[in-house]
Amino acid sequence: MNEINKPILEVVVGSNLHGTAVSDGLEDLDLMAIVIEKKEQIIGFNIKDTWVERTKPEGVRSEAGDVDRTVYGLKKYLHLALKGNPTILLALFAPQEFIKHSNAAGMELQSLAPRIVSQRVFMPFKGYMRQQHERLLGLRGQKNVTRPELVDAYGYDTKYASHIVRLGLQGEEILLTGEMTLPMRQEHREIIVDIRTGKYSLPQISELISEAENRLVSAKEKTALAEKPDIEYIEKWMIKKYLSSWAVQPA
Repeated sequence: MNEINKPILEVVVGSNLHGTAVSDGLEDLDLMAIVIEKKEQIIGFNIKDTWVERTKPEGVRSEAGDVDRTVYGLKKYLHLALKGNPTILLALFAPQEFIKHSNAAGMELQSLAPRIVSQRVFMPFKGYMRQQHERLLGLRGQKNVTRPELVDAYGYDTKYASHIVRLGLQGEEILLTGEMTLPMRQEHREIIVDIRTGKYSLPQISELISEAENRLVSAKEKTALAEKPDIEYIEKWMIKKYLSSWAVQPA
């Protein structure tokens, strides 16, 4: 992608980062990168803040060995992070062994996690859990069946189900600690892998999801996180990084 600058931070995400990958031929490599866009991509006529690079063509499901890379402009990334988007937050907590590239700005970005994470994470985690639970059960539109081989083997998409429980576990942790352990703690990884490999029936999974959601609600009631992120500080930092990248002195 010659149209974008080199990332300030690029990390491995997905099941590899969570520590829940299994050897079933379905695992691809997911990457997330954050860049400081070129001036024309921010203030020009053709504004662009997100790029996607895939081994497979768009609309074709990724398979083992494929690479899916999503690149976010810094402003877009921070906008989503401040709202508490669960996937976006992963880059803030990725440990060194999962970082493909980082520079000084990337390290600063990760260090801003305590100012970015707030009680606002609750609704995205809970909302995604509820929506995906309903789709898993076929209560919201059609059932989510992107992996028919798993449905044939276990009666439902076990990978999709494992993502829902994982959201609950990670949402609870971030509300109680302000952090997300990556890879997940061993006891949590074992639960996710057991789900992924069909150790639970669909009714059991539905119960696990409901229990995880209840714990998420309880964590919200106990959280010591700030009610909202330090938006003013983050905005000043972001502007400074853009101006520095463009070699423009701040006013």
